[in-house]
Amino acid sequence: MSLKTFIGGAVFVAPLLAYKFLWQFFPWLNAFAYTHQFSDDFVGLANITSIPLDVLLTFLIVGVIEEVTKFMAVKVSGSEINSIDESIEMFITVALGFAFVENIIYFYNIMADRGAENILYPFVFRSLFSTFAHMMFSGMLGYYYGLAHFAGPILQEENVEKRFPFFKKIAQIFHLKNEISFKEEKLVQGFVTAIGLHALFNIFLEMNWTFLLVPYLTAGFIMLNYLLEKKEDRKVTRQLP
Repeated sequence: MSLKTFIGGAVFVAPLLAYKFLWQFFPWLNAFAYTHQFSDDFVGLANITSIPLDVLLTFLIVGVIEEVTKFMAVKVSGSEINSIDESIEMFITVALGFAFVENIIYFYNIMADRGAENILYPFVFRSLFSTFAHMMFSGMLGYYYGLAHFAGPILQEENVEKRFPFFKKIAQIFHLKNEISFKEEKLVQGFVTAIGLHALFNIFLEMNWTFLLVPYLTAGFIMLNYLLEKKEDRKVTRQLP
């Protein structure tokens, strides 16, 4: 399972490269070209700090593209998941494969443009910080994907109706089963969490707030470790037919 998911994460860098390659022939495909119009707008607290709106939108787009790509790599790998813990581990392994190829491409471009003598700092930074950041984003998505994957058994074991009133109302309107609405809720939570964390990491880099990276990633490590150690997440569960 680990080898298959790692390779899946590595291979799924290719669609992103193809997407970027197509920009030179179809400029309208470049989603980032549309964010420049917001460069004069800012969000945040003016007296403390503010972020250009185009930076925020750009990195939200990056987060969407990369997290959806890694999610598809997990789905295509077809590996069986028997617990929420396994789901987290699978997404982390996909993230490692994705980051591995992404780093190789990044290092190659640096050496081609600036020479091999300028590779040390980017190598250390991306190998430690960027790689773990990918693991954190995907690990969080893996947790919520595990909850969605085992929606049926989870709903059978505990009463979760009060946890998602908005989705419960939607389910009633469209006559959806509780299992379906719970599953959709957890997938949405997973994507929002992973994309938000991804965008925040890139914003720290863009705004040169690198002093925040260590506490940010440390908090992510503690959270991932907590999810992996939870007894509920380790329990082997079979998805209901």
